[in-house]
Amino acid sequence: MSKIAFLGLGQMGTPMATRLLDAGHELVVWNRTPGRATPLVERGAGLASSPLEAAAGVEFAITMLATPEAEEEVLFGTEGLVPGLGPGQILIDMSTIGPAAVHSLASRMPAGVAMVDAEVRGSVPEATEGRLHVFVGATPGDFERVRPIVESLGDVRHVGGLGAGAAMKLVANSTLGAAIVALGEALALGQSLGLQRKSVLDVLEDSPIGPTVRAKRSNVESGQYPPSFKLRLADKDLRLVTEAGDEAGLSLKAARATRAWLDEAMEKGAGDLDFSAVVATIAEKQA
Repeated sequence: MSKIAFLGLGQMGTPMATRLLDAGHELVVWNRTPGRATPLVERGAGLASSPLEAAAGVEFAITMLATPEAEEEVLFGTEGLVPGLGPGQILIDMSTIGPAAVHSLASRMPAGVAMVDAEVRGSVPEATEGRLHVFVGATPGDFERVRPIVESLGDVRHVGGLGAGAAMKLVANSTLGAAIVALGEALALGQSLGLQRKSVLDVLEDSPIGPTVRAKRSNVESGQYPPSFKLRLADKDLRLVTEAGDEAGLSLKAARATRAWLDEAMEKGAGDLDFSAVVATIAEKQA
């Protein structure tokens, strides 16, 4: 078993850290709001007072943070993690920050410190049950070192060198965003044509967006959107998608349309709801 620092105990980070602890790893945790760490400390994890302190004596440091800006601050801000890392340690970034940010961070690692990006697809239930999809960007040697750790979290794919995990996450989430917006627009169209919502949902469950419909149908039918993947994070991910497209000289029209709907839902105050709340924004706009 390994000694691991885990930084970022949000909705996803807490169940992920819990699975690592339950797998027998020695864990030290840090979170900007220290109270979030209490359940893990009660189960045997150590508590660090700063990211810098968390780095001491660990083999691996994992970050699971909300934005590229948060990652930058935790790694390189006051009492940041990176100055505490030394030769032989590996930073495993599991935040969704995009490949450009991954390469920027890796270029500033101390000599002898390796970096791996291992971004995840899935939400809170998958994180809790160890059913996440983990996309790893790493050298073959670094992948073999981190694989026993990330396998505790779900199924693992080595998708390429450094930055490939972050790139694959953007590819995957571009389709996730498009599917939920397609559901919202299809429901709006069905309503305008006089169809019953239940009938539309029944048919869409057997359509190409069926998995999204089945996962989010109860939210749509109840009008309640408890967050398993917050809309503000989906909006951030689509921003990263369109920015990556711009950098590559691509015209990602579907991604831009998806981002526009998510932006509008954000403006209506839905940022802390589940990302499926964009369906309600689309319905209201089209009514």
